[in-house]
Amino acid sequence: MVCDARFGITNVVGKWPGSVHDSRIFRESELCRKENGELEGLLLGDSGYPCRSYLMTPYMNIQTAAQERYNIALTRTRVIIEQTFGVLKRRFPCLSYGLRTETTSAPKVTVACVVLHNFGMERGDILERVVDEPLETPEAVVDVNQAGARCRDVFASTHFT
Repeated sequence: MVCDARFGITNVVGKWPGSVHDSRIFRESELCRKENGELEGLLLGDSGYPCRSYLMTPYMNIQTAAQERYNIALTRTRVIIEQTFGVLKRRFPCLSYGLRTETTSAPKVTVACVVLHNFGMERGDILERVVDEPLETPEAVVDVNQAGARCRDVFASTHFT
């Protein structure tokens, strides 16, 4: 899932039932295929995602103060997605406690919850923000392409020096 700063979910992939690593879902998503400059803005990801020119991820080996400030800002900004997951789970407890449906139906139920969540957000429904801690620490992905690393370096040195 991808969200905006107001807890609206702007992209959801509900293709795989069960447990699939986030980076695989992203790699095979329509969003990833828009890498050729079709995306406006930047996506923020944790270390479980590959660094790309449009997908900023944290530095694994911090070497400068700018890189450290960049990592701090990235972490503080990315908390919005965790809060969005918390709001979504609070609004639809079935996402917290587990779906009692066929595994093949789970993606459809998840996408339906996202659509209803966005509808509620557009209507101005107010729900207490709930921050969920990630269930597990993301595995670091070694996939950092040169263009992504250069974009991240320029971004960090330009905005965090």
